[in-house]
Amino acid sequence: MPEPLAECAAVSRTFGSFTAVDRVDLAVRSGEVVGLLGGNGAGKTTLIRLLLGLLPVSAGSVRLFGQPPSRATRRRIGYVPQTLGLYDDLTVAENLAFSGAVFSASARTPASLRRYAGALVGDLPLGVARRAAFAQALAHAPDLLLLDEPTSGVDPLARARLWETIGEAAAAGAGAIVTTHNMEEAEECSRLVVMAAGRVVAVGTTKQIIGPERTVVLHTAHWAVALRRLEAAGLRAVLSGPVLRVPGAAAAQVAEALGDLPAAVGEEPATLDERFFDLAQAGAQSR
Repeated sequence: MPEPLAECAAVSRTFGSFTAVDRVDLAVRSGEVVGLLGGNGAGKTTLIRLLLGLLPVSAGSVRLFGQPPSRATRRRIGYVPQTLGLYDDLTVAENLAFSGAVFSASARTPASLRRYAGALVGDLPLGVARRAAFAQALAHAPDLLLLDEPTSGVDPLARARLWETIGEAAAAGAGAIVTTHNMEEAEECSRLVVMAAGRVVAVGTTKQIIGPERTVVLHTAHWAVALRRLEAAGLRAVLSGPVLRVPGAAAAQVAEALGDLPAAVGEEPATLDERFFDLAQAGAQSR
C-alpha cells in the first residue's frame, strides 16, 4: 500500500477547556477522495487547519508527504477554504496571476472562466467564485487537495462541475480530503470519515457505514395524524414521497404510537442521512 499523502495519528486540539478535535486518526493516499462528513461544530475545519499546520496539535501527530507540515509540504497542496481564499478586490485573472507567481505556476485563465477574467471576484456569483477558487488551487498541479465545504451554497449544476474537477484530479493521481455535510456528495467519495463532537464515529464506504441498519416505513392516507402521534410518542418521522420514515425506532414502537390509525408498517434499509443522524446524535451524547 502506498505511503499516505497526509496522515493524522491520535490528533487532538483543545481551546482552553473545549476539545475541538479528539484523538482523530485519518489518512489519504494518491487517487483517493476521502469525504470528511459532519455537522457544524463537528471539528472538520479545525482538522483541516491542523493538517495544513496552520494550527499546532495539542496531542498526536500530523504528517504531510511523510514529514511534519511546513512551507515546503504546503507547496504540494491545493487548498480551498470555506472563505474561498480569493481577494475580492482583484479580478479573476489577477487572483490567478498572484497565486501563479507564488507557486511558480501557470497563470492561464481556464476557458470556463475567460468571460469572467476581468471581473472582480467580489462581484461574481458564488458558483463562479468557487470555480475560480478551484482553478487557483489546481494551477500548480498539487499532489493533495484539501477542500473545506467546496460546494456550499452553489446550485446543483455548479456542484456537479466541481465534483467532476475533483474526480479528474484524483484520476490524475492526486489525493483529496473534502469536508461536507451534504450526504448526496458522499457517493462521490472513495471512503468516508464521519465526525461528531470532534471524534471519528465511523469510517468506510457508504455501504459499510450504513451496514445492516434498517428504518421503519409506514404507508397511510392519514400522514398528518400519524406525524402528530409519532411526535407525541417521542419518535422522529420524516415524510419521504408517499411514505413516512421513522429512523431509530422499532416497528412495534411505531405501531403502538399509531394506535388504531389505519397504516401499513414495514422496514427498509436505512439511508446514509438516517445513519449519519444516529451517529452524530450518539457522538454528541457521549461527549
